[in-house]
Amino acid sequence: MTDTTPKPTAAPNPTQFDIDLRSARVAFGDVDIFHDLDLGLPAGSFTCLLGPSGVGKSTLLRFLADLVEGDVSGNISCSDGLPLKSRIAYMAQQDLLLPWRTVRENVELGASLRGQRPDHDKADRLIAEVGLSNAAHLRPAELSGGMKQRAALARTLMEDRPVVLMDEPFSALDPVNRLRLQELAAQVLRGKTVLLVTHDPLEALRLGDFVHVLRGRPARLQDAITPTGPSPRDITDADILRQQAQLLRQLGANETAAAAVSENAQ
Repeated sequence: MTDTTPKPTAAPNPTQFDIDLRSARVAFGDVDIFHDLDLGLPAGSFTCLLGPSGVGKSTLLRFLADLVEGDVSGNISCSDGLPLKSRIAYMAQQDLLLPWRTVRENVELGASLRGQRPDHDKADRLIAEVGLSNAAHLRPAELSGGMKQRAALARTLMEDRPVVLMDEPFSALDPVNRLRLQELAAQVLRGKTVLLVTHDPLEALRLGDFVHVLRGRPARLQDAITPTGPSPRDITDADILRQQAQLLRQLGANETAAAAVSENAQ
């Protein structure tokens, strides 16, 4: 006899959904930054975005976060049918730390603004992981630029949202801390849907599952490059260096320079 008892269906995972951006347009005055721009962010993927300064990378990030003012149109949909806006953690180029709050208080800012009790243990753990345990009691005026950026990164990670938008999150860091915090981000953000803007092709190839170049006016997305293997990847790997040459060509860099990089990868 066939069992006709209804089977319980698995609840959808609220942290796993595709994001589909279609026909996006942003214009300021008579200048189109981009129009008819499409971008897909697969669930749980890490996408990196490269492009010349001023091309619209930060504008695209802010478009997804619903923070752009100007002539804006387009459609953002999520595969689970729910709105995107409330499920984003956004890290801007500027650290945006509140000057009257300590590092720890800035890291816990989101919970405070929502009237929630901050998770002090989690905040202290993230502060330690970004190397600021000895500065947790300091205010932003007492921090270097790199320390401020590390505090802003800890605050972003503290939010634990399913979608994370990051604008040059490691740009103010020295090379050693930059590599270390790339590793931290790769670990902590694994399973989340991430869009990271960077000017560094090797950083993009080290972290990204998909690497796009945005170029032109109005800006267009070039076909994605897809590095293989789990991140963070070895930036001295020959395949990574060949893909760096490909990215440099997409960015419009001098072909001789790009060829030289490719030659070194042989």
